[in-house]
Amino acid sequence: MQTNVTPPQGFLRFFRWFCHPKLKQYIEGDLMELYGESVKVSGIQNANWRFRLEVIRLLRPGIIRPIRGFSATNNIIMYSSYFKIAWRNLLKNKVYSSINITGLAAGLTVAILIGLWISDELSFDSYFKNHERLAEVMIKQTHEGITYTGVSVAPPVADPLRTQFAADFTAVSLVSFSNDFVIANSDIKISGKGIWVQKDFPKMFTLEMIHGNQDALKDPSTIFISESMAQSLFGDSNPVNKAVHIDKIDMIVGGVFVDLPGNTTFAGTSLLLSWDNPENGLNRVTDWSNHSCQLFVQLGDNAVVAEVSEKIKALPTLHIAAWKEEIMIHPLDQLHLYGKFTNGKVDGGRIQFVWLFGIIGGFVLLLACINFMNLSTARSEKRAKEVGIRKSIGSMRGQLIGQFLSESMVMVGFGFAMALVLAQLSLPFFNLMADKKTTIPWTEPTFWLLSFGFVFFTGVVSGSYPAFYLSAFRPIQALKGTFKTGRFALLPRKILVVIQFTVSITLIVGTIIVFRQIQYAKSRLPGYTREGLITVKMNTPGLRDHYEALRNDLIQSGAAENVSRTSQSPSNFNNNNGLDWKGKDPGLVVFFRNVNVTPEFGQTIGWTIKDGRDFSEEFRGDSASIILNESALKITGLKNPLGEVVTFHENPYTIVGIVKDMVTQSPYEPMAPSIFFAHGWRNIMVIKLNPALSVQESLANMTPIFAKHNAEGPFEFSFVDEAYARKFANEERVGNLAAIFAILAILISCLGLFGLSSFVAEQRTKEIGIRKVLGASVASLWQMLSKDFLLLILISCAISVPLSLLLMGDWLEQYQYRTTITWPIFAVASLGALIITLLTVSFQAIKAAVANPVNSLKTE
Repeated sequence: MQTNVTPPQGFLRFFRWFCHPKLKQYIEGDLMELYGESVKVSGIQNANWRFRLEVIRLLRPGIIRPIRGFSATNNIIMYSSYFKIAWRNLLKNKVYSSINITGLAAGLTVAILIGLWISDELSFDSYFKNHERLAEVMIKQTHEGITYTGVSVAPPVADPLRTQFAADFTAVSLVSFSNDFVIANSDIKISGKGIWVQKDFPKMFTLEMIHGNQDALKDPSTIFISESMAQSLFGDSNPVNKAVHIDKIDMIVGGVFVDLPGNTTFAGTSLLLSWDNPENGLNRVTDWSNHSCQLFVQLGDNAVVAEVSEKIKALPTLHIAAWKEEIMIHPLDQLHLYGKFTNGKVDGGRIQFVWLFGIIGGFVLLLACINFMNLSTARSEKRAKEVGIRKSIGSMRGQLIGQFLSESMVMVGFGFAMALVLAQLSLPFFNLMADKKTTIPWTEPTFWLLSFGFVFFTGVVSGSYPAFYLSAFRPIQALKGTFKTGRFALLPRKILVVIQFTVSITLIVGTIIVFRQIQYAKSRLPGYTREGLITVKMNTPGLRDHYEALRNDLIQSGAAENVSRTSQSPSNFNNNNGLDWKGKDPGLVVFFRNVNVTPEFGQTIGWTIKDGRDFSEEFRGDSASIILNESALKITGLKNPLGEVVTFHENPYTIVGIVKDMVTQSPYEPMAPSIFFAHGWRNIMVIKLNPALSVQESLANMTPIFAKHNAEGPFEFSFVDEAYARKFANEERVGNLAAIFAILAILISCLGLFGLSSFVAEQRTKEIGIRKVLGASVASLWQMLSKDFLLLILISCAISVPLSLLLMGDWLEQYQYRTTITWPIFAVASLGALIITLLTVSFQAIKAAVANPVNSLKTE
């Protein structure tokens, strides 16, 4: 349909002088269809609003600059067109789009999972409403410039904090270390972890009470139980004021509290018992050198941790003459993440894992962004004419940048949606690997706000380089087909590929070293036999009162080869005490792991006597005897130790034997000096299963025997080898997660490499056809297409070797017992990267090389 509107002369002059001939012919044809011959009229100076509106409609929104008077409408149309064009490009280039979205989804999935893990770590203990004012009192014991820092304090420390320093503390509570208790209600018996606490504890830690109130624990006969424990014992009824039986104690339920989350210091605690109960032996301890419990405080509103620590630090010094001891305050908010001390000062802790996984997650996401940038710029020549056309008809560079950033946002949007699905599906496996119970907070606005901000940031980062790179093309060369990338145009792409594989190879090397360290520690001889050993905590009167009869029945039944008692599990000696001997330096402060055992202990666990003899029932005087391990003997410096007398807690003991060192602490640390006594409190039963029977048969035979002698509680046991294996849990989690991230990094890098090699092969289709016609072999064509990529990987290997050596060398420094870093580690990682690269590139290279040259030469 013809109109009376004529185009402006300036508009036509724009086409005639600046547009490509094909473009001018196309647009003039469409304009003539609308305006007839008036298009060719050159004397008109102005165009009315109808003409401008038709031009906007004809030339597509977003191509020309917004016209005054229609800017708001045009901007809306323009931005909507950005996403329409992005969607069309996505559908048009399915393979390219799939590679990009998959890579981005993998990177975003890792970022989401690591973000959830970091959030869980950083929010540790934030469940307690007063967490910012809560702290733990710790001890510092110093000798010759070396300071030991620990959480075990003496009970007498608490009273002076309440009285002398009442202005600094609003609440103080002694807390015992966790113990296993059997709680019974009628015929129901359940084992649970419990702690003895003082009356201020419930309010200090703001326990959420379902039944009862926080003050009820002031009554010594009262007990608090967790919601899950109450459900198991009483069902849905209110258990307050109902009686329960614990060990020899009859107690009254004073309250039910909500189960504490897993990311709290007291996670898993299901029983709170009153510190003032007569059955709690800790409330009678008056010895300042008896470090047997923990101490938590709530600071006043105006109290400063450093200042209060300085005030109270010398409190135990006046009461301990054998060594120098001070106390300090460590904030609860730092207890979990900053729990490692060196010479009395904070020296990291789990915060190192937070930084490690945060950096790894950032790098994996960066690899996905690099993929996007690489593939987008690689396809730039295919979009050069599009950019030229848009620029020729009036598009500003800012509009082009907006177009390409919009395409990036569409890609990232799809990647994020896919990442949410992948994260939800992989979360159970991730939680198992990381020992967490994290969930995606679907209903929290903060999560979505951070997610959308994160998506926007990722979209801008991943699309920024293509946007600025493509929008800078000169339109005349692009439209004439004379656009050249230049000598150094490929350099950014090559640098990005090098960065990708440098990160990937470094992750591979790091993973290998972590697992080597684990295996190195696992191969360390433990000094005793772990296999077939189980421990049973003697937490009921039946087990303690009927021990001898129980031991005899277990051995006679054939289920057990030997049975003994000890105060410490063979897998974990966890106490410290001093020892005096002849010739000891008066200023020397050394803490020994003291363990009380029965004479059968050595035979049960299979330790090795290096000198002297083992404990024996035949020697009545063994209650005054002591056995040292090799590390303890080395510290004493005794040349002929047998028969020497040493003093422990002011009591003399005669050395009768030297036992080989056993790994009873961290397998990454030196052997701890240990001493053994044949008397004292021994509340753990150690059973050596009969090797002639299977484990299942032995345990099945033991169950009725325990039921016979221990009617108060169930038969609960733990395997020593499993407890020993848990010592490697942190390192194994790090290794497993690092391995997964390394695999994902390689996968993402290979996706990008696959896309790049595909594009390079497509770009050189005609060249490949000519070479084949001239007699080039498939092998030579494969070599031609692969050598550039292999060179980049070799450069990545050269960079990653010193980088990983530096990073992993620092990581290994935290272990006193550690493996060495050898060249085969780097060789394996580098060779693996080269093989993966060859496999990735070769698929496209060989596909292009075997293609029919006739079809290749027809390619436009």
